[in-house]
This record gives sequence, structure tokens and C-alpha cells, in this order.
Amino acid sequence: MDEVDREIVRLLQIDGSLTARELGEQVGLTSTPCWRRVKALEDDGTIERRVALINPSSVNLGVTALVNIRTNDHSPEWLERFRDAIALFPEIVEAYRTSGDIDYTLKVLVPSIEAYDHFYKRLIAAIDLYDVRSIFAMEELKRTTELPLDYLTP
Repeated sequence: MDEVDREIVRLLQIDGSLTARELGEQVGLTSTPCWRRVKALEDDGTIERRVALINPSSVNLGVTALVNIRTNDHSPEWLERFRDAIALFPEIVEAYRTSGDIDYTLKVLVPSIEAYDHFYKRLIAAIDLYDVRSIFAMEELKRTTELPLDYLTP
């Protein structure tokens, strides 16, 4: 990835709706070569997709819970069942397998504590879990989808 590609990626992280013409103007290319670069970045998987970012509160999702899960079963089969189970919950917007005392952490968005309780009951009915602990965010201090590009090697 050269400097022009890096700048294209940086700009698209800020505004994914930029046209090839608008991007090209900012990186010193005409629209066709700029479009080709964007297409190549899409084809190689650097750009996974372009989406609209929705403010959670504007769609009644004002409660953020971080759900820490421990399990007694660490088999590949259980992990596959867990993946299948969490895929059925639209409230889960991020899921991670983690190191340390916690096996998995989920980021869950819901409208209320009551809605979280309903989610929780559905989750524990869907798959066997050893321990589930939830942390509720009191205030969002930072949220970004922009990835740091400083670690790219030239």
C-alpha cells in the first residue's frame, strides 16, 4: 500500500460516501485512477464494505452492556455452537474471544435494563454458559471506526 492508497483509506474512514471524483481531488488523481485504486482496495479486502454509522440513541439503543462470559467447555465444537447462537442476537454488535479470566466479551446494545434482562434470559437459554457478568456503560468516552494507519509498513 503506497501513500496514495493510505490517504484514500484514511479519507474513506472519515467519510465513506466520498465519490471517486471527490477522493481523487484530495489525493491528486483523476476519478478513474482513483476508482481503480478503491476497487483494488476492496478486492484485496482492505476495504471490507461501506456503511452508514447510526447513532445508537437515535434508534432507541441507549444502554450499552459489556457481557463477560466464562465457559467450562473450550472445545472447537462448543465454540462453533456459541458462534451460531450469538449470530441470532442482533443486540450483540461485537463479540470477542479473550485471554485471562474471561473467555468471551460481548458488546450488547439495548433500549433499557428490562430489555437487557430479556436478552440475558434468551442468551442463557440458547447455550450453556458457566458464568455471565455484565458491566453497564455509564458514559461513552470514545467511539470510532477509524483504524490507526501508522502501523502500515511502506
